[in-house]
Amino acid sequence: MSQFKFSSGFLIFTLIFLLLLSPFTFTRALLENEDADDLEAIHELIALDEQEEADNLQPRTSLEINDFVKKSEAEVLSKAQRIVLELDSDNTKRAVEENEYVLVLGYAPWCGRSAELMPRFAEAANVLKGLGSPLLMAKLDAERYPKAASSLGIKGFPTLLLFVNGTSRPYFGGFSSEEIVVWARKKTGSPVIQIDSITEANEFLKKHAMYGVGLFENFEGPDHEEFVKAATAENEIQFVETRNSEVAEVLYPVTKPTTLFFGLVKGEPEQHTSLDGDLSADRILHFLENKKFPLVTIMTEANSAKVYASPKKLQVYVFAEADELKKLLEPLQEIARKFNSEIMFVAVDIGEVNLAKPFLTLFGLEDSKETNVIGFDYNGNSKYLLESDLTSRNIGEFCFGLLQGTLPPFYKSQPIPENLHDNATILTVVGKTFDDLVLNSLTNIFLEVHTPWCITCETTSKQVEKLAKHFKGLDSLVFARIDLSTNEHPKLLVEDYPTLLFYPAKDKSNPIKFPTKSGLKELAALINRHLKSQGYSKAKDEL
Repeated sequence: MSQFKFSSGFLIFTLIFLLLLSPFTFTRALLENEDADDLEAIHELIALDEQEEADNLQPRTSLEINDFVKKSEAEVLSKAQRIVLELDSDNTKRAVEENEYVLVLGYAPWCGRSAELMPRFAEAANVLKGLGSPLLMAKLDAERYPKAASSLGIKGFPTLLLFVNGTSRPYFGGFSSEEIVVWARKKTGSPVIQIDSITEANEFLKKHAMYGVGLFENFEGPDHEEFVKAATAENEIQFVETRNSEVAEVLYPVTKPTTLFFGLVKGEPEQHTSLDGDLSADRILHFLENKKFPLVTIMTEANSAKVYASPKKLQVYVFAEADELKKLLEPLQEIARKFNSEIMFVAVDIGEVNLAKPFLTLFGLEDSKETNVIGFDYNGNSKYLLESDLTSRNIGEFCFGLLQGTLPPFYKSQPIPENLHDNATILTVVGKTFDDLVLNSLTNIFLEVHTPWCITCETTSKQVEKLAKHFKGLDSLVFARIDLSTNEHPKLLVEDYPTLLFYPAKDKSNPIKFPTKSGLKELAALINRHLKSQGYSKAKDEL
């Protein structure tokens, strides 16, 4: 007689039968505990039965395996998303007031950045739940529930806010799932992880690519207090501590750590750096600000905010196509190693238009597909462009000049017009010709400063053209215009457009600003008045 075997179909039928017999009991158990023991047992029976049936089938193909992996990942993400509480008009206030810690993600369904952040947020919620965190993770569709969003202070998308006993605090962490976890643990009472065994250390290494490690004889005293203070203040890096030197060697294997030791570990060429001497909180934080970024940071949408917020005032950016960046990365890292404490190095893929174009536009290179190296000194708000060949030596000299303050600042300029010396009614000035045509000219210059995007510039330009025709033939006066969206000069600092400036022949250092809202007669009268004040008796009749 063959042995009776339960099939998955039989078990499913039995489940339905039981549900019909006692719906109240079963439903209540399901609501009270999603992972109840009886359900686990049933799922195990089904899994065993299905596995036995699957063993009789042919092995899966690679496509089937990939589909299975994708399905598993989707199921994990789905489970993680269910951990995140969905807020609405009814439960928002209660959720915030009744929980000590609540991290809220305000989003809009149409927002691309929200869509990118939400799975990371869900993954972080899953990790935090596994760590036993007291933090409640919640999300709110701010477009669907605008009043609830307004009550929480959500104004843009996506927005992350931490509520501690009902009081809102801004989010200052990163936007990867790991960074969210690190920040959340720090702000909810766990700024430092204590590790006492090599096994714990190895498990920690599997989960963290970057961390700060401290070795202390005892977890007490002024030095340890400074360490914890720094751990609490630093928003992105997980701090770990131990009093076991063998554990410390696993966490920081380059040198043998001693007591009062602090080291930073990163997953890149400059993997291990340590801080010697005084371990005050301020000194640790300053050390991390200089060392936590990679030797060369590859800018992405996710880390762009951190790059912009870097405290380093000297920065060098390399813009290139993705394949070229891969070739340049290693030599750039070698150059960056020499200047890492003073200069921040950033690489940007030109194909990432939203990231690259704002920078390249500052240099008039927004349409360039070539590799470019630029520098910034935010101490003096100056910018620089490497205009020599892109060799390691030239890039290194460029960085040295930036550090020493010996580089000539870069000012954007259109090409010099080919018809520069033609007898035009209005002379076109560019950045490269501003000195010769305006500041060094022996005559009076009436300069119109405009931009293409200025709404009222067109009207003013027409007035200037009429003025230029009226004063044509007067040797003591030249009309000129410059487009300040594509040209710059250190002595032409204009904030409003359009701007009309009169440069007297005898004092080019003090241009006179003319009112742009005046009519033609008033402008012509002003020009005549200033010409006469300069000693030029020949002026045009009034309009």
